[in-house]
Amino acid sequence: MSKGNRRKPLFLNRGLIKSDNEIAMMRKSGKIAARCMETISQIVKPGISTLELDEIAERTIRGLGALPAFKGQYDYPFTLCLGINEEVVHGLPSKDRILADGDIIAIDLGAIVDGWYSDMAVTFRVGSVSDEANDLLTAGQEALAAGIDECLVGQDLHAIGRAIAVVAKKWGFSSVRDLCGHGLGRKLHEEPQVPLYHLPDSGFKLKAGMTLAIEPMLCVGGYEVMLADDNWTYVTRDGKLSSQFEHTVLITEQGPEILTKL
Repeated sequence: MSKGNRRKPLFLNRGLIKSDNEIAMMRKSGKIAARCMETISQIVKPGISTLELDEIAERTIRGLGALPAFKGQYDYPFTLCLGINEEVVHGLPSKDRILADGDIIAIDLGAIVDGWYSDMAVTFRVGSVSDEANDLLTAGQEALAAGIDECLVGQDLHAIGRAIAVVAKKWGFSSVRDLCGHGLGRKLHEEPQVPLYHLPDSGFKLKAGMTLAIEPMLCVGGYEVMLADDNWTYVTRDGKLSSQFEHTVLITEQGPEILTKL
């Protein structure tokens, strides 16, 4: 689940550094989120409703001994945040929203284990999609990998967004600016905010023990987004396709560790 990019990131705070025991809980949470996403990946197909996806995700997460991270967050009523085609993030599951051949759908989910959060997202192809959609998803995965590669001890926070922006530009796409990645741990949204576009150095240096949600959101057209009438879903202002990919990442002395990966 993305965070609004409304203010500057918080600078060094000891609370951002997780202990070994806290990291162990986040690893468990991340593995459960990844297992749930794997389950969802096997049932995304034309003809399934987004509410059915949500119900399966909730059963899976609870069955693995965790709680859905998003349900109840800011009074959000579902387990999954969705983004179909021009929807960027936070789309609401519905029994009336049926996936069709050619759609792309971003599925954003998280888990809570003993109070510790994970957060991840994948954009899936529904049946056969256009070449443009294929390129967008390939670029999104590449942007996520590039952002994670910058999650190094001593690196400036804004290097992550710059790496994402370079990939977006290479493919001829844009990177959303009004939403961002974020720290997480005991809460789903913690400092620092992680901008997804090109900015000069912030002065905030990454340290071992920090945990970040890196979540590039790329758009075929412009990067401008707007809130839909449901007051939850962000859509591209020009109505063009958008994708979202996300992992929870731990900063270590040995390099980035992806916690939401099987």
